[in-house]
Amino acid sequence: MTRRDEDFAEFASARWMPLVRAAMAIGCRLPEAEDAAQTALIKAYLAWPKVERADSRDAYVSRMLINVCADSYRKRSRREVSVASVPDATDSGLERDIETSDVLRRAMGSLNQGQREVLALRFYIQLTESEIARTLNIPPGTVKSRLSRALERLSQHPDLAQYGEANE
Repeated sequence: MTRRDEDFAEFASARWMPLVRAAMAIGCRLPEAEDAAQTALIKAYLAWPKVERADSRDAYVSRMLINVCADSYRKRSRREVSVASVPDATDSGLERDIETSDVLRRAMGSLNQGQREVLALRFYIQLTESEIARTLNIPPGTVKSRLSRALERLSQHPDLAQYGEANE
């Protein structure tokens, strides 16, 4: 294994789950999020010399992820997706996990795409506001306002309020 491959493997291993979670926050279901993260990492590997030279590797790969998610959304909107089977919700804690995922999906679904993107990049990828601004090619003030509006909207979402009360 070359040094380049080792560097990339280390990067990919550390970023896999944050990328999957970010893709889910943006609007993908788990299998789509895993596909989006994998595709973004493949693109990152192919462009690894550029990624290594970037000011922020995370920001560079996050832009790739957002593009992949947008492409996936366009493709998904053109076709119907069916589910082969529903998981058994009686399995240890699975029912609670499904409920939590559903609540979060509904709450995130109440946000616009731009708000979901800044939340995902800030809280799942942990980019700074300036890195988010460069990644999305928007002014830092827009990042701040999107974050602020998104957090305000989530704080008032009835499903999250009810969920928070039930778990206290």
